[in-house]
Amino acid sequence: MLAVIRYTVPESQSQDFVKQGQTILDTLAAQPGYRRGRLARSIDEPNLWALVTEWEGAGFYRRALSAARMALYPLMILMVNEPGAYEDVYLQDGQ
Repeated sequence: MLAVIRYTVPESQSQDFVKQGQTILDTLAAQPGYRRGRLARSIDEPNLWALVTEWEGAGFYRRALSAARMALYPLMILMVNEPGAYEDVYLQDGQ
């Protein structure tokens, strides 16, 4: 499954945000069911960021969020409030 948490980050906070995002990804990566993750910044809207992770299933993701809540908490004010968990329907790997 794919999990996306989007953030609106003022330019003045972007360096701190990257450090906190790395801490969040490190915390999530240590949890069972984690496959991969990335922190990405919009090319068209530089204040829009995404923390994207892949998991073996929704249960793993939800338990990992509980384990990472202290790392996630400082950035909650910057989160875009929207659904963020997506079930894989079709995958096509590049070569």
